[in-house]
Amino acid sequence: MVEELLGAAAGAAAVGLVYVAAAARVVKQYERGVILRLGRLRGSVREPGFTMILPAVDRLHKVNMQIVTMPVPAQEGITRDNVTVRVDAVVYFQVVDAAAAIINVEDYRFAVSQMAQTSLRSIIGKSDLDDLLSNREKLNQGLELMLDSPAIGWGVQIDRVEIKDVSLPESMKRSMARQAEADRERRARVINADAELQASKKLAEAAHQMADAPSALQLRLLQTVMAVAAEKNSTLVLPIPVELLRFLERGAQPPQDHAARATTEPATVPEPATVSEPVAVDEPVAVDEPAAVSEPIAVEESTEPPAGPTAEPPAEPPGEPPGQPPLK
Repeated sequence: MVEELLGAAAGAAAVGLVYVAAAARVVKQYERGVILRLGRLRGSVREPGFTMILPAVDRLHKVNMQIVTMPVPAQEGITRDNVTVRVDAVVYFQVVDAAAAIINVEDYRFAVSQMAQTSLRSIIGKSDLDDLLSNREKLNQGLELMLDSPAIGWGVQIDRVEIKDVSLPESMKRSMARQAEADRERRARVINADAELQASKKLAEAAHQMADAPSALQLRLLQTVMAVAAEKNSTLVLPIPVELLRFLERGAQPPQDHAARATTEPATVPEPATVSEPVAVDEPVAVDEPAAVSEPIAVEESTEPPAGPTAEPPAEPPGEPPGQPPLK
């Protein structure tokens, strides 16, 4: 009898151990348990720790409450300014209501992934290329709002959305590179022109200062020579200012007054002389311009007559009448 009782007690204990092993569950700290008894939600969400369920009646669903990092596949679209781009992103979300995540949506991970892809394509079509490249903070906020609205009903909270990369066509990359290069060259030219303007103003001020004190130019020249000589060059180019040459010219001039007048007064040109007596010329003379004479010139006849009219012989001086003796 005793043996039968001990056997029954051992059997009951074995059955109890099997029941406890089948009914015992452990919920981790970052999880929450949702129990469905005969297909219906049973009580509240089980907290982390040890819990018991009815075997073959209850079914425990564990929901991870950690922040989930989900990459969004690259989406290709056309921006508002008609540029084809490929954009990929990453979504950070977590479950805040375990019962809603199990009951309201079949697979909340897949739902969030599909919603993120659709929202990303919508954002690409509404934005310009410059916004995708430079104003990503605003686009991230827009994506977060678009995902957070339907996710609230799923018991999911969108923590953050980030656009990772924007891929552009090669032709667009080359065009943007040329644009950036042209802009940098423009800025370099503007800066260089501004520097030249400032340098010209300073040089003009220095020129006026040196004009008031000519010795400053000589001191500046000596400083330049010292700077060039400090480099240990074999050849030294010494510029001579024009003011120094003028000073040397003034020192080389004689102090006499007539020399000063000779340099200042213009030279007189002699007038052409007049011929008072006839001149006998054996051969004709070629004259470019007619000379100013007071009396005609007798020219002997040559073998060839001149082309123009011949000059008349000069008249003989008056003499004494024939037949009269000379006076004594």
